Amino acid sequence: MRIFQVDAFADAAFTGNPAAVCLLEAPAEAAWMQRVAAEMNLAETAFVEPRAGGYLLRWFTPAVEVALCGHATLASAHVLFSTGSAAPGEPIRFDSASGPLIARRAGEAIALDFPARPARQAEPPPGLLKALGIAAPAWAGRSDEDFLVVLGSQEEVTRLRPDLARLAEIRVRGTIVTAPSSRPGADFVSRFFAPAVGVPEDPVTGSAHCTLAPYWCQRLGSASLTGYQASARGGTVAVRLENDRVILAGRAVTVLAGELTAAAAPYLPTA
Repeated sequence: MRIFQVDAFADAAFTGNPAAVCLLEAPAEAAWMQRVAAEMNLAETAFVEPRAGGYLLRWFTPAVEVALCGHATLASAHVLFSTGSAAPGEPIRFDSASGPLIARRAGEAIALDFPARPARQAEPPPGLLKALGIAAPAWAGRSDEDFLVVLGSQEEVTRLRPDLARLAEIRVRGTIVTAPSSRPGADFVSRFFAPAVGVPEDPVTGSAHCTLAPYWCQRLGSASLTGYQASARGGTVAVRLENDRVILAGRAVTVLAGELTAAAAPYLPTA
């Protein structure tokens, strides 16, 4: 099986968010995919299985399977386009735990059609603000999986040094911290922490922008915005809100391409 490492939401190698992409030749057991993800030791490893009319797509952190991952979906589409497995002018359809996802070429970028995951205003869980080192947010809310904390300035976001051990005890997939941007070319900035699922700080998080887009598009009165995730690697995500969908767009760069020699055992479906 071919396996790749791709920097997603990146304009150059060694920026953005690295993901592994494994092109399956046949269905594989989840336990084997989890072991591969642990071996790759990246925030996400995507497994792409050919299906009639498209592909089945699954995502694993080093610790757990997740229901949605933006940067690994972008990486998967990039691999399929760049290897010729998918026609450049045709959309790619992925079936996933979050429903059908569509990827299309958009110039030098790839656009992803994802479900919006708006946050509803809510009190932060006990211990969350203390773990982040925040006294009082400008706004706080919760989406289906993540907690959103809004601060007043980009500087407040970039200087955060959260207590990741305490943050891992909070019962959410991850915590998004965001603020208006003072960076040229970006409307808002964010960071994403998910130590509970084996990702202390994710460099660039596509799925978090499914929550960020509804908040910022409403607040700034625009359907199309640009977000910058202010991690150490950094990355840019263009967002467009279309009713209950978010179009995420970004570029990707292949860093490694190789062959996975530790083949999966035959898949035996349960009766």
